[in-house]
Amino acid sequence: MDSDAIPESWRAALEPVLAAPEARRLGGWLKAEEAAGRTVYPPRGCRLRALQLTPLDAVKVVILGQDPYHGPGQAMGLSFSVPAGVRPPPSLANIYKELAADCGIERPAHGDLSGWARQGVLLLNSALTVEAGKAGSHAGRGWEAITDACVAAVAARETPCVFILWGSHAQAKAARIDRLARGPHCVVRSPHPSPLSAHRGFLGSRPFSRANTFLEARGRAPIDWRL
Repeated sequence: MDSDAIPESWRAALEPVLAAPEARRLGGWLKAEEAAGRTVYPPRGCRLRALQLTPLDAVKVVILGQDPYHGPGQAMGLSFSVPAGVRPPPSLANIYKELAADCGIERPAHGDLSGWARQGVLLLNSALTVEAGKAGSHAGRGWEAITDACVAAVAARETPCVFILWGSHAQAKAARIDRLARGPHCVVRSPHPSPLSAHRGFLGSRPFSRANTFLEARGRAPIDWRL
């Protein structure tokens, strides 16, 4: 994590967990993995991009995923997002399908979700790195303590926010949100948008319009979901 500086707005929330032995072990382990010749995604410098693009005091919506894409050129530090020019993976294609059905928004021509992040959508994964070609390979290595702290920091604010939890890994953080909530937050749960589970309740769950309805009812500007 050497080249991934903690943004100022997140520093107070994350410094305690980053000073703990678990985070130090994570940093050492990542260095050892790369030194052994293993490819880690996303590359150094953008592993904390979600925090860099979405300051803590700007968060309106949290979209929580599991871990980064594990294919070449896909992971960019934002959950479910890929750089412009990279074909949207199946999960993102299903997100776009639901976006069209929910909000009538035509499928974007690219897979870069940075436009959401800059409006206050925190695009966070439970684990922030992965080994190339091995989904879930960095789960349980220490990232969860860091992303738990991010979720806790948002939940502890009195400003109303929406937490969109897709899949069982994301929903495991729901209890933390409920326990720490100070504001009247909204938690939207559904199956993951992957092809294996999208038809089990993700499609038709209307997360985008539900998020905006909640925000507007509490005096916050809605998200423009168009990309």
